[in-house]
Amino acid sequence: MPDHRPRYVPVSTYRLQLHHEFPFAAAERIVAYLARLGAGACYTSPYFTATPGSTHGYDVVNHNEINPELGGEDGHRAFTACLTAHGLGHVVDFVPNHMGIDTGRNAWWRDVLENGPSSPASRFFDVDWDPIKPELHAKLMLPILGDQYGSALERGELQLAFRDGSLLLTYFDYELPVNPRQAPRVYRRAVEPLAAALGRDNSRLLEFQSILASLQNLPPYTEQAAERVAERQREKEVARARLAKLVAECPTVREHIEQAVREVNGEPGRSGSFDAMHELLEAQAYRVSYWRAASHEINYRRFFDINTLAGLRVEDPAVFEATHQLLARLLRDGAVSAVRIDHPDGLFDPARYFEMLQDLACRAWDVERETPRPLWVAAEKILSAGEQLPPRWAVHGTTGYNYLNDLNGLFVDAKQVKRVRRAYAKLTGSIEPFEEVLYASKRLIMETAMASELTVLAHRLDRIAESNRRSRDFTLESLRNVITEVVACFPVYRTYVDERGWTAEDRAVVVRAVARARRRNPAMEASLFDFLLEVVLPRGDESGTAHAPDRRGGYPAQDAAESAARRRFAMKLQQYTGPLQAKGLEDTAFYRYNLLLSLNEVGGDPERFGRSPAEFHAANEHRLRHWPFEMLATSTHDTKLGEDVRARVNTLSEIPEDWAREVSRWMRINRTHRTVVDGDPAPDRNDEYRFYQALVGAWPLEAGDSSVDDVDRGKGDRERAAGLEFVARIQAYMIKAVKEAKRHTSWLTPNAPYENAVLRFVERVLTGPGQGRFLPAFLPFQQRVAQIGLVNSLAQLTLKLGSPGIPDFYQGTELWDLSLVDPDNRRPVDFAHRAALLDEIESVLAEPLGQRRSAVVALQQRWRDGRIKLLLTVAGLRLRRDWPEGFLQGAYLPLETEVSVPADLVAFARVFEDRAAVFVVPRLAARLVAQAGLPLGGDAWKTSRVLLPPELSNRTFRHVVTGAEIRPTSTNSRSWIFAGEIFQVVPFGILVA
Repeated sequence: MPDHRPRYVPVSTYRLQLHHEFPFAAAERIVAYLARLGAGACYTSPYFTATPGSTHGYDVVNHNEINPELGGEDGHRAFTACLTAHGLGHVVDFVPNHMGIDTGRNAWWRDVLENGPSSPASRFFDVDWDPIKPELHAKLMLPILGDQYGSALERGELQLAFRDGSLLLTYFDYELPVNPRQAPRVYRRAVEPLAAALGRDNSRLLEFQSILASLQNLPPYTEQAAERVAERQREKEVARARLAKLVAECPTVREHIEQAVREVNGEPGRSGSFDAMHELLEAQAYRVSYWRAASHEINYRRFFDINTLAGLRVEDPAVFEATHQLLARLLRDGAVSAVRIDHPDGLFDPARYFEMLQDLACRAWDVERETPRPLWVAAEKILSAGEQLPPRWAVHGTTGYNYLNDLNGLFVDAKQVKRVRRAYAKLTGSIEPFEEVLYASKRLIMETAMASELTVLAHRLDRIAESNRRSRDFTLESLRNVITEVVACFPVYRTYVDERGWTAEDRAVVVRAVARARRRNPAMEASLFDFLLEVVLPRGDESGTAHAPDRRGGYPAQDAAESAARRRFAMKLQQYTGPLQAKGLEDTAFYRYNLLLSLNEVGGDPERFGRSPAEFHAANEHRLRHWPFEMLATSTHDTKLGEDVRARVNTLSEIPEDWAREVSRWMRINRTHRTVVDGDPAPDRNDEYRFYQALVGAWPLEAGDSSVDDVDRGKGDRERAAGLEFVARIQAYMIKAVKEAKRHTSWLTPNAPYENAVLRFVERVLTGPGQGRFLPAFLPFQQRVAQIGLVNSLAQLTLKLGSPGIPDFYQGTELWDLSLVDPDNRRPVDFAHRAALLDEIESVLAEPLGQRRSAVVALQQRWRDGRIKLLLTVAGLRLRRDWPEGFLQGAYLPLETEVSVPADLVAFARVFEDRAAVFVVPRLAARLVAQAGLPLGGDAWKTSRVLLPPELSNRTFRHVVTGAEIRPTSTNSRSWIFAGEIFQVVPFGILVA
């Protein structure tokens, strides 16, 4: 195990989503519950001041203030003190990559809008002040308008206001500062009327004119010299204070300024009345524009394609220090124990950032940095198939999506892949391989939502090409095309070249992407690929020493400046491939390719159908060797499906013929509920196929065998609300899915007829006369899936509790998690209900070992209420809490199994010193459940067994949930435990030696 143990490492984490409706006070009230649950640390969403009303905290506007909406400093202090009192650590989510640009709260962004490149804060944001479009030189494109600029202007939607001694530009809820040097354009209109009202020698008028002169003499916003920047910053504030004082003392001056403002604001219906406003806006450090223009011309880096989140240049030491002041104090004071870092792929140099973060922690603690990773850091890094976390990152692992997919794959039957694909193709007509779907999806994003970033990269590459006589004949369009093709074929989110150069792994990724692009484009000029490869992967040393051409064509760097330009291009390119992969894969292709929704998970690969136990064990052993403190996730605020929805959907891989037969029947029953839109039925068959998977996975347990409309036959108000709420949830999910798929509608270009057809389809199928035919056909199959899914759910939870790493529990998932993608998975959690159930669970665990069985049997029989999952969660978390060394340092031993029933087993042991724990679960048990039914007890397993290594052969084991004592059976050569003994009461086993 590497020497990466931090000063503090949680043995488990419990994630809470903080927002104005669930602030620190609400979180504080459940701390005692989390401690009773057995959680090691409370892990929260970001709580630094965000855009007002934010429900997630990722649109932070001030990194150095605790969000007042959550309770501010006092609320935070009380919350963290409560955590400490109950023995819980605290992990906070931190956002270094971007900021929300609410101008009323983000002082840095506001200063940039007012002062452009002259703003001291201009270094904070990743802005291209010299973009391709000359009209945007030294200007920030601000795509906030709901219509074309001219139309919005002449409707009078852009309005000036005078407040606190300065001018503001308002556009509905937006308030933008006005360049103070240009404010006299408006104020001058008040001079003559004021002279007539006050007299030309009036001291108030003279003061007003003096203020105007000082504003006109400010250095322009393009000024970069430090002394001139300081002068502008100083003098504009002096002038603002003088004017505020003047209008307070002389209402006449205010009246005439406000009249001038009204004149400049123009009059709808009189086009010429807006000329002055237009001229004023053209003189600002920003250019307000139609929001759709952002896709092609925006000149600041965004978080993905979200215009309201601007990228930070946190690699700049000054920016890093300015954005991490409060975090440093929280670490110093012990209020924060560890950190989760959001979206490091967006950073220019992630490795450098993590080094800076570790140094910051050591400074906060006032200690020397003696180990590589003293602060426990989890990085939200999405790993693609076969990809490894960069070893030079000073972190302790990812946030656990790689584990999620390894674990999830265990419950997908790889042997049935051909049958599943055949059913999908037959029922939907979709025969396109996922690789083609992904390629087309990434191309679509590059042509639409993220075209502007592609244009910037193409121009950067064009400048490099022009600087060398051997590449100057490449056209801008051809260079744009080659970037497009290579990025569309990129197999991972991004590479990580930095000033230290390339790793062998990253080089292999680039070569692979270029090779893929070549194969796809045999008619494209081959030397374009050679040139791009040479720019991104230069040969020789970093000083730019020329080399003779090789078989790739050879485009040697001519000098150090060109070498630096090439390296910077490579670093900017990888900042593009990450968000492009996220938007193309997660937010497009995953909604187009509906083979098996449980595979379409963050970090997942729908082409990788299932995992074997050997693959799962190998991944766990690798984690223990290299990232022993990595987070393990099964549900997060970003997962596409709740963990128990995935567990249900996975069962479809085991029964593909039954599934295909049922879906075919449901499609026939529901065909009259489709609507013809543009000549085709809506929803289309692919979207309808997704709908049935979502319905099977998310159907509420409390509904049992009832239909949504049973409530109209006397079920009561509570049931009626639940039923209607579920219909609304499915409708919202389907609308998000079809918008993300971008085939019939999208967020950018909504198609209301198609969306309305989808909404009507869901409503007609689940309510009214339609449900009378569909639900009787649907519910028997759904109940069968729910029972198999129960076994999968408890199995994946058991494995997560024992695997190497830090298991994370997303809020509320200690009971069944039948949520869909956000915002569905961010609904309020009923913690009072969970605390009441925990009281019952504690009474069960308090039973004498010999008497606990009957209580557990009762919980198992009433599995729908989720208490059986809560029981397993509590038992596992408390075991981890009481034996942290075993799970943080203990060995991992895969155990052999022998199975004599139509199912499989997965088993492993954790061993540390003289203690051990064995984890055993069934997998692919659909046929066994069909034969034996639930609870899938001991009689179902016959002679199936778990073989023990010699060091565990003479031990007596206790089942931590049932309390049963289990002794191994031994021969001269081997020892084993019968699966029937382990699963006597519940279909999972955690055995303590």
